[in-house]
Amino acid sequence: MKLLRTIRLDPSDTFVFEQAAEPGEWAVSGAFVFWNSDPATLAGKARTAFRSGFLGLSSLGWSTLVQIVDATEDDRRTAIDQLAHQLVAHFGAPSLAEAMTAAEEEVAFAQSLCTQPKDMLVAVHRSYDDGEVREQFRTLRPRNGEKPARAFSFLEVEGDDQPAESVDLLGMAERERK
Repeated sequence: MKLLRTIRLDPSDTFVFEQAAEPGEWAVSGAFVFWNSDPATLAGKARTAFRSGFLGLSSLGWSTLVQIVDATEDDRRTAIDQLAHQLVAHFGAPSLAEAMTAAEEEVAFAQSLCTQPKDMLVAVHRSYDDGEVREQFRTLRPRNGEKPARAFSFLEVEGDDQPAESVDLLGMAERERK
């Protein structure tokens, strides 16, 4: 079985999100975090998390990319347990039993995104159209076959159309240093 883990190829997540996930956390889409918000009114770092973040289960931080990794049934149960406890502690789930059911569904959805080979990276683009949240997932493939992931070495994009927005990571990093 495969699951999603957060990955950080560069420090950009630490300044584009209010809270960045730590590398190596189990991850889910995280769209449910915004269920009680009006996505059209989100601004700044919250808007960035809505539009392009995966939720890390330990920290409830955000990650721009996740990596498909091999996992065991124990890993899956750990991810479900982590998320269920977070749902009770931070999202108002009425009981751990109900939170477990919701967490199982979220982890199952994350698992359904793992159809590509392990080590493949996955990105999300979320939008709010006609009163509904829509998610588009893309996989990023290394340029010359499977190699260890390195920032800025990915070329091929698989999935739906690319988002119209872009982020100038180099410019942001330069402004952060000043």
